Amino acid sequence: MKRIALLGSTGSVGTQTLDVVAQHPEQFQIEAMAAGRNIDLLLQQVKQFRPKLVSVQDKATADAIRIHLPEGTALTYGDEGLIEVASVAEADTVVTAVVGSIGLKSTLAAIEQGKQIGLANKETLVTAGHLVTAAARKHNVALLPIDSEHSAIFQCLNGESMRHLRSITLTASGGSFRDKGREELKDVTVEQALNHPNWSMGAKITIDSATMANKGLEVIEAHWLFDIPYEQIQVLIHPESIIHSFVEYVDGSVIAQLGLPDMRVPIQYALTYPERLELKGPSLSLAEIGKLHFREMDMGRYPMVRYAYESGQAGGTATTVFNAANEVAVSRFLKGEIGFLDIERIVEKVLSNHQVHAEPSLAEIEDADGRARAIAASLPPVE
Repeated sequence: MKRIALLGSTGSVGTQTLDVVAQHPEQFQIEAMAAGRNIDLLLQQVKQFRPKLVSVQDKATADAIRIHLPEGTALTYGDEGLIEVASVAEADTVVTAVVGSIGLKSTLAAIEQGKQIGLANKETLVTAGHLVTAAARKHNVALLPIDSEHSAIFQCLNGESMRHLRSITLTASGGSFRDKGREELKDVTVEQALNHPNWSMGAKITIDSATMANKGLEVIEAHWLFDIPYEQIQVLIHPESIIHSFVEYVDGSVIAQLGLPDMRVPIQYALTYPERLELKGPSLSLAEIGKLHFREMDMGRYPMVRYAYESGQAGGTATTVFNAANEVAVSRFLKGEIGFLDIERIVEKVLSNHQVHAEPSLAEIEDADGRARAIAASLPPVE
């Protein structure tokens, strides 16, 4: 029986994690869960999975939910509540499915407790990859990827020597606007940007997919997860999202991981590794699909990928600032404060004004993050 603490239970990855757990009740037990403000869904989850501890975003949400919790379920809230859920004694595995750099401290807390990490929160490694990976090595903790692309690479590397690696390639759907030129993006709406052609994801990740910031974040995450230089990480647009990513070895062999776009597959693999369990759902039929298409990554069309590579190669606080500025810019776009193309303009502006700190402590990372957010929040949209 694997005992799980789930951070971000009401989000897209969180709900699909619970779907996997529900399919295999003899294998998994939810010990604790953390959510934001989606009270109705959280209460349904608590009723079904009976965790010992629940955390919500703030005191007001905690006060609203308290009387509805079953006997035996403790309640906490805020950043400290998130850390408490990640550190709960009964859990041996923590699934970090929250969105944004808010997942950093709770992930570090779980690592310090020696818990295995199912990592869906890419911003944790983007913000402080050197600290997280060093802590994981110190405490002998596995960082098992849940992002479909990193899970694919992880599976393709199984049983192989990293000495024989030539490159890894992360595939990208291209997002909501993959068939639009830059001139067509000036007046796109939030609703259009949230209409992803392949995946069902949360709002922030869907916007990141449309700007391709998500792929940039994944490049940085892959660098830390697999200890691979940026020069050996490539990105390829693959509209069907059937090949989730692939690896090339020095002898020219290419090993890819394929499957239908279903996040439950990488979630379950992270929970069961190195074993595999049956998962209900349709099987991939290449004959039915017929054709797969690929396009080179165009850094001019998708400058957010270029910013991510440049930030990663600069190192230190550069990736922290890239992520922070992007989080604020996406939030402003979702609120209707700025246009779609303003997201990348704001990120570029914040990065260009940042002086990189090469080996930052956690306090220095938090300082750089806060400064970047303040600047990103203050920049006006382009008229």
